[in-house]
Amino acid sequence: MDTQTINRSIKPYKDQLLEHSLYNEIKSIEDLHSFLESHVFAVWDFMSLLKALQNKLTCTTTPWLPKGNPEIRYLINEIVVAEETDIDQEGNRKSHYELYLEAMEACGANTSIMKDFLEDVVTTQNIFVSIKQSNLHENIKTFLDFTFRIIEEGEPHQIAAAFTFGREDLIPEMFSAILKKFEQNFPETDLSKLIYYFERHIELDADEHGPMAMKMIEELCENDAKKWQEVEQVSILALQKRIGLWNAIEEQILKKELV
Repeated sequence: MDTQTINRSIKPYKDQLLEHSLYNEIKSIEDLHSFLESHVFAVWDFMSLLKALQNKLTCTTTPWLPKGNPEIRYLINEIVVAEETDIDQEGNRKSHYELYLEAMEACGANTSIMKDFLEDVVTTQNIFVSIKQSNLHENIKTFLDFTFRIIEEGEPHQIAAAFTFGREDLIPEMFSAILKKFEQNFPETDLSKLIYYFERHIELDADEHGPMAMKMIEELCENDAKKWQEVEQVSILALQKRIGLWNAIEEQILKKELV
């Protein structure tokens, strides 16, 4: 098995995401806010997957010791640099999560749900307790629980699968097109930071992070059939949870329309 085989296996799930009816329901700025206020959890937990990989595949403790495969160390550290300390429109260093929060604030979306959740994580010191006792939609809870179960219980190749294949790289491109239409229809709303975020995501994923992540999977699995099978299983599960997240956002938008 190889990454091309995995991509063929997960194509039906990627197609479900790309053809999801959610996109047609984002018709107003309020609908966009609903999307952002839930999608931000996926932006945040992606960073957690990334740091879990860095912890497992490189030495992040002292005294420092050479750990694992130097090629894999290079790949993960390069991705961390860009995701954790990228640049905003003014050239200031920000993580992609911080870029997203700023973009939300600029267009009037509510960031307190996300921030309150993180405050609770700090208080409980237990991500699973915070997920369970939150008021988030059940599908969002399931999405987050899956991510952190993989982080806690998974082997590096399984975490890498959720990181690499579990995140749909075509969705940012789709949302860039949607946002540009919104920019024309709602000129009073500042969407420039949001468009910058998605376009930056496309640029990095296509040119750098996508190929690096695929290379990391190949290095971690090599010729181990069991590892490749587990990568396939985790990738499918991760995409199913993402579809569940999309279902939850669509449900919340439709519910608001009925009020």
